[in-house]
Amino acid sequence: MANYRAYPEAQVDGELPKTSAWKDFLALIKIGIVNSNLITVFTGLWLALHFSGENFLMNIDTVLYTLIGSALIIAGSCALNNFIDMDIDPLMERTKERPTVTGKVTPKKVAILGFGLLAIGTFFMLLTTISATVIALVGAFSYVVVYTMWSKRRLVSNTVIGSFSGAVPPLIGWAAIDPNLDIMAWSLFLIMFFWQPPHFYALAIRRVEEYRAAGVPMLPVVKGFEVTKKHTYGWIIALFPLPFLLMKLGVPFLILATLLNVGWIITGILASKKKDEIKWATAMFVYSLQYMTILFVAMVIVTFI
Repeated sequence: MANYRAYPEAQVDGELPKTSAWKDFLALIKIGIVNSNLITVFTGLWLALHFSGENFLMNIDTVLYTLIGSALIIAGSCALNNFIDMDIDPLMERTKERPTVTGKVTPKKVAILGFGLLAIGTFFMLLTTISATVIALVGAFSYVVVYTMWSKRRLVSNTVIGSFSGAVPPLIGWAAIDPNLDIMAWSLFLIMFFWQPPHFYALAIRRVEEYRAAGVPMLPVVKGFEVTKKHTYGWIIALFPLPFLLMKLGVPFLILATLLNVGWIITGILASKKKDEIKWATAMFVYSLQYMTILFVAMVIVTFI
């Protein structure tokens, strides 16, 4: 890391953002990422219980161990991501007030927090299955080392490489119940994997100048908006056949998933008419968040039908 003390102007005068220790902690572990990933962990876990004929309440201990363990491992990975990116975070508007940038938390404490959460999370995961533990740690390694330390600043394909770690959570949940991963478990992985590039490409377009200033070779920085939009549509189209790998969830789910996929394309087409790339990216980004939440919550709901 080039510069631990490249703080924003507010810190030059000795002024630090007024935040509580709890808010700083939540920022360090990227609580939004933790929460969204827990939805997919739980979905994988729930579906494994449902299709293996296991009772939820009879396995409540495994459910809790899995959710706690995976949450801590994801949180620890995010803290280490903050530690590694301290030199470029001051250059980006959305990250320049992180406690690692403002100086409210020292680099040493962030590193200790990250590794500590990983260790405690691993302990809880070991109370489930070895398979789930290994998958969780592979995901953490992929995010911290393969994505953050290696590909993020070197390759324009960094988003695709980073999608691997983001697709792991449903596998963790499934493996905690059934280590012999069913085709449905891998289907959840693929949906998560294919969903992430269009999601993050939209974010990258919105923040293109920040990524450019930070020297991060995101697709819109290197190839421009038009190429990025084409790639976005390509990944969305690739999502269309994946729900059909989840035939066991029934026709209502297949219809909903297909409508969501079609809706994403239509959203892009309608937003393009405004001739404003940022508005297009915003519409696509917001839709991607709603898409993933609705899709994975629906997977749980249809098991009651």
